[in-house]
Amino acid sequence: MLPPNITSINTSSDGAWQGDNPLNFAFPLLIIQTALVLLTSHCLAFLIKPLRQPKVIAEILGGILLGPSALGRNKEYLHLMFPSWSTPILESVASIGLLFFLFLVGLELDLSSIRRNGKSAFKIALAGITLPFLLGAGVSLFLQKAVDGESKVGYGQFIIFIGVSLSITAFPVLARILADLKLLTTQVGQTAMAAAAFNDIAAWILLALAVSLAGKASGTESHHPSSLISIWVLISGVAFVAFMLIVVRPIMDWVARQCSSDNDLVDDAYICLTLVGVMVSGFLTDLIGIHAIFGAFVFGLTIPKGGDFAVRLMKKIQDFVSGLLLPLYFASSGLKTDVAKIRSVEAWGLLVLVISTACAGKILGTFVMALLCMIPVRESLALGVLMNTKGLVELIVLNIGREKKVLNDEMFAILVVMALFTTFMTTPMVMAIYKPLRRLTPQNQQGLERQSPSSKNSKDEFKIQACVHGPENVPALINLTELIRTTEGSTLKLYVMRLVELTDRSSSILTVQKTRKNGLPLVNRFRRAGMSHDQIVASLEAYNQLRRVTIRHSTAISALSTMHEDIFHVAEEKRVAMIVLPFHKQRRGEGEEEIDSVSHGWREVNRTVLLNAPCSVAVLVDRGFGSGVHQTVAEPAATVPKMVCIVFLGGPDDRRALDLGGRMAENSGVKVTLVRFVHQASGAATGGIAERATSDISTENGISLDEAAVDDFMRKCDGSVECEEKVMGTVKDEVLKIGQSRDYELVVAGKGRFPSTALAELADHQPENVGLGPIGNILASSDHGILASVLVIQQHNAADINEATV
Repeated sequence: MLPPNITSINTSSDGAWQGDNPLNFAFPLLIIQTALVLLTSHCLAFLIKPLRQPKVIAEILGGILLGPSALGRNKEYLHLMFPSWSTPILESVASIGLLFFLFLVGLELDLSSIRRNGKSAFKIALAGITLPFLLGAGVSLFLQKAVDGESKVGYGQFIIFIGVSLSITAFPVLARILADLKLLTTQVGQTAMAAAAFNDIAAWILLALAVSLAGKASGTESHHPSSLISIWVLISGVAFVAFMLIVVRPIMDWVARQCSSDNDLVDDAYICLTLVGVMVSGFLTDLIGIHAIFGAFVFGLTIPKGGDFAVRLMKKIQDFVSGLLLPLYFASSGLKTDVAKIRSVEAWGLLVLVISTACAGKILGTFVMALLCMIPVRESLALGVLMNTKGLVELIVLNIGREKKVLNDEMFAILVVMALFTTFMTTPMVMAIYKPLRRLTPQNQQGLERQSPSSKNSKDEFKIQACVHGPENVPALINLTELIRTTEGSTLKLYVMRLVELTDRSSSILTVQKTRKNGLPLVNRFRRAGMSHDQIVASLEAYNQLRRVTIRHSTAISALSTMHEDIFHVAEEKRVAMIVLPFHKQRRGEGEEEIDSVSHGWREVNRTVLLNAPCSVAVLVDRGFGSGVHQTVAEPAATVPKMVCIVFLGGPDDRRALDLGGRMAENSGVKVTLVRFVHQASGAATGGIAERATSDISTENGISLDEAAVDDFMRKCDGSVECEEKVMGTVKDEVLKIGQSRDYELVVAGKGRFPSTALAELADHQPENVGLGPIGNILASSDHGILASVLVIQQHNAADINEATV
């Protein structure tokens, strides 16, 4: 049966029981098409994830797979799932997604980044777009004669479309490749982002010129516009951009201020106003004669990038646009792409020529200019490869060219394959050329452990790296710092690292741009300019002014699977003695229920750090430990001391906890109690200390290391510490009493990785918090009514690596 005429298509069917085939109706067919597209693209994204390829590769491949290049070669499938009458409907819905995606692209682009990165980024971008454009112009002379049907197209239109397609850099794809390779915050990444921003703007200007020259989508001579019409289109386009930047931009600045975190307001009316602005801008540029996406892109540039409004706006529309609507655009593009058109030897030769020209022009132009800007060879070559990234923006240009009849099916297929190849090669080539994040070696790991809380070096410094997820972690961190900070001559250095998850959201990239720091992973001193609104920085800077603590703030923006690399990098670089991690659960006050303060993925981050850290690690379980932070900071001579309990069973982790407790005991504002668990009789030692590794058994005088550590601790504290001894067989009950009592604000315990009969009983059940050890699991559990905050410590020592764990 012939497919129904599009004018007679109804939106929905009456159902199969009424004899209707839902696939002959617009809305049910659109649902099936959307589901098929999403399923295909996500399956391909899963398959190419080990290759560290951007998601856009999977989406483009998914579109090609569903089109005539693969599954579409079966005509029955094509007529059933993608009949010709459904194409306008599918493209209309996809165009809505494309419109808002280009708005997000404009929202990501920060024009000030070009100024910040100086003339070098401008020169690199200019060379990176000029040379490939000129080479494309030269190749287009040959392509127009070699490809059947292209000789009918005007040379001016063809040269611009070919030049733009070879010289464009896909800014959104580049940002995500840089993020995945941990180059986004390096000098190379910052330069590449700034150059890509300028490149994108130049490409859209050239594309607007090409569209104005192309005129109506018809191959006849009569529809080619006169020079006067093209000039009017260009003048109107310039006037539109000027109006948006001069009039609309101040309005959007005002809207952003109304929705700032200071006002704590994001009115739906402002969000609606912005969304309407996107569509009106698209309509105006379409009315002018330039594609509607140009208007949405320019409107995105008018949104201020420094505040919270842009991030909140992205979060509201990102998932719907990129997750649902945009894949439909790839599907509609894939339905137009027939790779089988490249079947002759000559056609494959043209493909090789186009790919070679694109790579040579982009990489060579960027590489030479970067060298002239005094950038080292490896960084210059990496920049050239990065700037050769294509992607969705390239696909948009090619689709417009095909829509305007400038590119025929064969030329369109060649350029789509070129875009896929150049984007696919970016990640492996950059990884081979340039990877600044160094891996830790055993020598580095041993070197980090030379410093302990009680060690005395030339400067008598104790360095801690503290990780935070947000402002809610800062009060507890400041209170912990107060305990560790001694009142004598010792200096405490605190390296605070804010951990920010990098996702596929555009808001993640915008977060990176807001930090604006060079170096991996953004380690710098406090920056007052543009950073005063950051609550974490403001709180720590205020504390830094009141106490003898040196604080350095940094931000690590990375995927959760590789976040530990950023943490270890700072630990190695700064040679810290201990890493402090926040626990994934938090209770802000007594009587409140403990809730997950972060997503489940952060548990894996903590677990990975505990397993592979190059130094000691402490996990802080906050149960309102920072609730009195303002009084503590405001009153240097606090009359009420902080009550701390140290639980000691023995082993390197407990000795490390004892070491840290000794530093706390030096603080006059801290009252430390040591609760030590001992065996009832010496014969019981066969299940305890005697089973420990040889490094634990004795010193030169035959005294166990645990005994020596306790004796040294008590001698240094000189009677200021209370010591209680408990029977080893009652460990669980006693630990629960300590945690449930109101006597202590903080309980410090070792992870206890070494086997003993007492700990074996505690490990019989499945632990709730894997990675904290038996004692830590009891104290961190939400089932036992523990009131005190807990600090679980894991010692790192090269001699302990091969010892057994519980």
